[in-house]
Amino acid sequence: MEHAAAHTGGASIKAYMVVFGTLAVLTVIEVLIPLRFGFPKNVQVILLVFLALWKALLVALYYMHLRYEPQRLKWMVIAPLPLAVILVMAVLTEF
Repeated sequence: MEHAAAHTGGASIKAYMVVFGTLAVLTVIEVLIPLRFGFPKNVQVILLVFLALWKALLVALYYMHLRYEPQRLKWMVIAPLPLAVILVMAVLTEF
């Protein structure tokens, strides 16, 4: 079934619209967090990073078609992520 979806172009228009709506809602929440909610700065940062990662995952899965790619291609995308985290942590410790 998943293989057939890859050959037919991936998700349906309805799935793309649901993802678009989800991304729009998440963006509105991102804007409202610093403006409306009285969270401390460190909580705001954690929430905004979580929402940004969630949005990036949705974009990669649906708009970059990773959801319908073979498993080995998914691992090729996921494999360098720990190195990126190590690089970011190394840069942050320098400041």
